[in-house]
Parts: sequence; structure tokens; C-alpha cells
Amino acid sequence: MGFYEEHILPRGIDWVLSAERFHTVRQQTVAGAMGVVLEVGFGSGLNLPFYPDAVSKLYALDPSRVARKLAAKRIRRAPFPVEFVALKENGVIDLPDQSVDAVVTTFTLCTIADAAAALKEFQRVLKPGGVYHFMEHGRDPDPNIARWQDRWNPIQKCLAGGCHVNRPIAQLIQDSGFTLHACDNFYLDGPKLFTYMYSGEAILASS
Repeated sequence: MGFYEEHILPRGIDWVLSAERFHTVRQQTVAGAMGVVLEVGFGSGLNLPFYPDAVSKLYALDPSRVARKLAAKRIRRAPFPVEFVALKENGVIDLPDQSVDAVVTTFTLCTIADAAAALKEFQRVLKPGGVYHFMEHGRDPDPNIARWQDRWNPIQKCLAGGCHVNRPIAQLIQDSGFTLHACDNFYLDGPKLFTYMYSGEAILASS
């Protein structure tokens, strides 16, 4: 990581995504999480205040050391233990098979280089009956907006640490082998180029 990605970008993301307008959708996204949770793209811990009492432990996965520092106060306030886990060089999450009850991502699939492989890893670590909870921005169904997303995407990736504005989130999740249990689509406040949302839950197709 360069200086911008390691030191500037995490602080900018924390500032932008800590806005009150995100609180309700964060709470809705994690409302059904329970037991042992893996949060991928943990960042500065912005979801921590919204997890329900049913969560007993959270594994946090994020490559940014600065984001971990920003998360420290939120971690101390959490009513459950938070333990950081690593991502191995081959993209494998450092957790055993079928070890978590839920996986959570918020504003994360847009940035993971190989989203399809990451989704397969989520399936590996989920216990039978486990649930993937997601809240992601992505490709707009309006063809005119989607075309502008495609044009802007190379710039977005440079400015926002690899973030894509045009990923078809629901399709990616389903193509990986998950079954969508629920998926709500809506716009957050702001330019439509960045604010078309996919929020819901997915389960393993065999569950």
C-alpha cells in the first residue's frame, strides 16, 4: 500500500461513512446477525454499535492498520470480543471451515479485487444454515446511469482504493453459489452514480 491508501484513504472513508444517514441501513443490515460473526472489510468498526445482543463474538478482517487504530474506541465499547483475523497470500481467510454463524460486508464487495473468490471464501467459513448479510453499492438498473458508471469506474478505482461503482452485486452473490433470501434496492442520498444500494441476506444454495 502507498501512503495515500494506507494513511489518507482510511481516514476519508471513516469520515464519509460515519455520517448519520448510514445509521439506519447499517442497523437493518446487521439486525439478524447472531452467534460468531465474521465482518469482512471491518474498516474503522462503524458497524459495531449496531450489532444486536445475539452476537457473541466478531472476527474482523481488514488490511488497513490505520483503520484498526481508528476502530480502537469502538472496539472497547463493543459488548462482545473482537478479534482480528488475517487474509493469507492465496486469498484464504485464516479461519477454519464452517466456523462462523454469519458473514457481514458493508461497502466492501465494491473494493475486493476478486469478489467471486471472496464470496466462495464466505461460503467456506459459514456453518450450515449460516447467513451472509450485505449492504453494498453497485450497478444502477437505469441503463443511462449504468453507462456513466462504466465511464467513471476507472477514475473511481484510482481515487477510492480500487472501489468499483458498477458491480452487479446481486448477480455476483448469486453466481457464487449463494441463494438470495432477501435483497432490497434503494438509493441513498447523493449522486445516483454512487448510491444505488443492494441490502439483504443470502444463504448457501444447499442450506
